[in-house]
Amino acid sequence: MPVIRGLYSLALWLAQPLLRRKLAQRARQEPRYAQAVEQRFGQYSLPPEPAGASPALVWLHAVSLGETRAAAVLIAALRERHPGMRLLLTHGTATGWEQGTALLQAGDVQVWQPWDTPAAVQRFLAHFKPRLGLLMETEVWPNMVAACARAGVPLCLVNARMSEASMRQALRLRWLSRPAYAGLHTVLAQTEADATRLRALGATVQAVTGNLKFDATPDAALLAQGRAWRASSTRPVLMFTSSREGEEQMLIDALRATPMPGVQWLIVPRHPQRFEAVAALFDAAGFSVSRRSAWTDAPQSAEVWLGDSLGEMALYYGLADAALLGGSFAPLGGQNLIEAAACASPVLMGPHTFNFAQAAEMAEAAGAALRCADLPDALRQSSKLLADAAALAHTRQAALQWSVAHQGATQRTLDALQKVDALQAMNSLRA
Repeated sequence: MPVIRGLYSLALWLAQPLLRRKLAQRARQEPRYAQAVEQRFGQYSLPPEPAGASPALVWLHAVSLGETRAAAVLIAALRERHPGMRLLLTHGTATGWEQGTALLQAGDVQVWQPWDTPAAVQRFLAHFKPRLGLLMETEVWPNMVAACARAGVPLCLVNARMSEASMRQALRLRWLSRPAYAGLHTVLAQTEADATRLRALGATVQAVTGNLKFDATPDAALLAQGRAWRASSTRPVLMFTSSREGEEQMLIDALRATPMPGVQWLIVPRHPQRFEAVAALFDAAGFSVSRRSAWTDAPQSAEVWLGDSLGEMALYYGLADAALLGGSFAPLGGQNLIEAAACASPVLMGPHTFNFAQAAEMAEAAGAALRCADLPDALRQSSKLLADAAALAHTRQAALQWSVAHQGATQRTLDALQKVDALQAMNSLRA
């Protein structure tokens, strides 16, 4: 093992007690993490995969909610092209896990991503014996890449993205990161800019395939339900989508300075473990709060609606006239705005969208999103937009058109895989 990766592995080994403690603490809030404690270290109660099992498992790693949603369209396309495919699905968060359960079929396996120590990744590969690995977007782990190379498992980074900030950080650790990126079998980038930055880290980029998230279709029933509820509301609805810690207080402060009494607020926190805290925050600030989990036939009357459910983003976007983008008003890099656009929801985003820079710039250029200096500016711009029915309708149409115009990444990804050795491994999955 190279010296740098050896030092990295030692640091991870020394950090294991801290990770165990953190997972145990999270499990007290979210029981799903209790299962992660042993699986993150390569310990499984499931029986090991028999040697030479046919069809072998295709491993797909989607760390969290957004990656799992993007993976859904690719998984469906792979199953169509390779009937009988068995899926090994791994995650690093409870939200990713919950979303992933809906993608499983008979014979599939779902476990937690192993911690990147040599022992844990070796146990993972020996236990499940995947024939092929597909990593979603950014998940490149040095020991896993090295172990897959030794085991002869082609490892492909699909829907790959790399921000300028992430590239600079990786280059500071180039002695560790460059061998990892160079060790990937196949890299399929979202954009030319992503491809350029990935190549700077040593990756061989086979193709630019676009963003799979554009191909994800909103749940039609949920979207229709949200729009029906909106039609029965007498007030315009503004949504704060995927809000992050600190941003709700920023909104409260902005509303105190610039009240919007005619607006119905819908707050959808990014992380479910914060639902209780966000409800308490608005209650303490003097706002009446109604939670989605308490609704039956329709939203209940309150100044603030709290979207405290998973898997219902299409309902929330259907219910809202426009959405403020969480993670973009505090310096957190923003969130995915493609789902909002697919639901024809205009997006108002703050100055901090560095994790999704190109998508944000494209949406702004297409008229699908509005850039705001801060939350007070977002309130001013949203008030202006809500007061102009023609402008609102135009922005909604622009959002939908932008979303549709960038579809096709799934087919391009399959076509790109067909041109490289990774597809040969997939073809061998047929019984």
